[in-house]
Amino acid sequence: MELALFVLLSLGLIIVPGPNVIVIITTSVVHGRSRGLQTVAGTSAAMIVQLLVAALGTAWFVNAISEGLKWLKWLGVAYLVYLGFRQLKASMLRLAMTPPTALGSFNRGFWVSLTNPKTILFFGAFMPQFVSPQQSYLAQVAVLSSLFWVMAITLDSLYALLSSKIASKLKSLPGSRATGLFSGGLYLGAGAALATVGQE
Repeated sequence: MELALFVLLSLGLIIVPGPNVIVIITTSVVHGRSRGLQTVAGTSAAMIVQLLVAALGTAWFVNAISEGLKWLKWLGVAYLVYLGFRQLKASMLRLAMTPPTALGSFNRGFWVSLTNPKTILFFGAFMPQFVSPQQSYLAQVAVLSSLFWVMAITLDSLYALLSSKIASKLKSLPGSRATGLFSGGLYLGAGAALATVGQE
C-alpha cells in the first residue's frame, strides 16, 4: 500500500468543502462550537456506514446500487434546500428559531452525510487501487478506512472550531440578520454542490 499517496489524495477530497463541511460550518457559526462538534459526530457516524459499504462492496457493488445512490443524493439535496429556505425565511422575517439539541445537531450531520454519495463513489473506485492482492484484503481495507475516517474527523473538527469564532462578528453586523442570511445561503450552496455529485 502506498500510504503517502493515499493520505495525500484523501486529504484533497476531505479538505474541499462539500455538503458535510458546509453543514458543519453553518451549525458552528449559528449555534456555536459544541453544536458544530456534535454535527461532526453525526457526519463521522454516517461515514462509517459509507466506508463499510464502499470497502466491503468495492467498485462492482457501487455500480450495482448506483441508481439507488442517485435517489439518496436527491433526498439530501431536498433536505439541504429545505434547511436553507427555512433559515432565510426566519432571518428575513426576524423569526426566532429554536436552537437544535445535541441529538438534533448529530442527526442533521448524520443525514446530510449519509445522503452524500461522494464517499461511497470515491472509495469504491479509489480504494482498490491501493489494495495489494499479495496481502490480506480485509486488513488493508481496515487500515485505509480508518486512516480516511480519522483524517475526516480531524479536519471537520478544525472547520467547526475555526468557523465558530466568526459567529460573534457576524452577529455584530447591522440588522442582526447576517448570521441567518449567511447560514441560509450556505445550506442552499451545499444543496447545489450535492446536486452536482456524479454528474460528470
